[in-house]
Amino acid sequence: MTERNVLLEGIVGSTAYGLATPESDEDFLGVYLEPLRAVIGLSGASKMDASHVTHDPDRTLHEIGKFCRLALAANPTVSELLWLPEYVTLTPFGRTLVDNRNLFLSQRVRKTYGGYAIQQLTRLKNRGDFSSDTKKRTAKHGRHCYRLIIQGMHVLSEGEVKVRLDLAERDACFAAGELAESDVEAYERMVLELMGEFDAIDSGLPNEPDAEAVNEMLVDLRLLESSGPSE
Repeated sequence: MTERNVLLEGIVGSTAYGLATPESDEDFLGVYLEPLRAVIGLSGASKMDASHVTHDPDRTLHEIGKFCRLALAANPTVSELLWLPEYVTLTPFGRTLVDNRNLFLSQRVRKTYGGYAIQQLTRLKNRGDFSSDTKKRTAKHGRHCYRLIIQGMHVLSEGEVKVRLDLAERDACFAAGELAESDVEAYERMVLELMGEFDAIDSGLPNEPDAEAVNEMLVDLRLLESSGPSE
């Protein structure tokens, strides 16, 4: 993987949501494309399922094959990359991914956004899972559990991923974090009530994403890469 292979990259996480605090770091997420010759050889499967992770700053780059599989599975962190308002890297191939982002959306968000939120709630109830700075981490997990639910509700009701929270949503997330820190049982009741609203949404999204169309797009991009530069 070289920098020339990076198709799409942006800032995700707390900064993108509008939930960053002075302690927050910037998190970068991106997509790169392995050359066709690399993925049709003996080690092709492993190359198409690879990620490169570095720190200072925190940066994760997924090979486009892995990225597409994660996005089709409605992975929240991966999905949001396609819905950012701006990017630090956006090539023509990256633009193709963004332009086709609706192909990845489906009712699978019920299991991912909702499921991840419940996982966060479980961690909150078992505070022993946290490291030394328990108090700050409890508030942070409380914020992000609440965020996952309201973002998931938006996907289901509006058919789009809303990354940047508005002011009222941001305030609600911080209030949720404070409640998690002070009264985890009250926080649990609030989350479960919100999850009831989440589950009740009558969504117009398809039950499954358009994997066939995504596969055709992926094949086309790989063939185009093999015939010449993407820029």
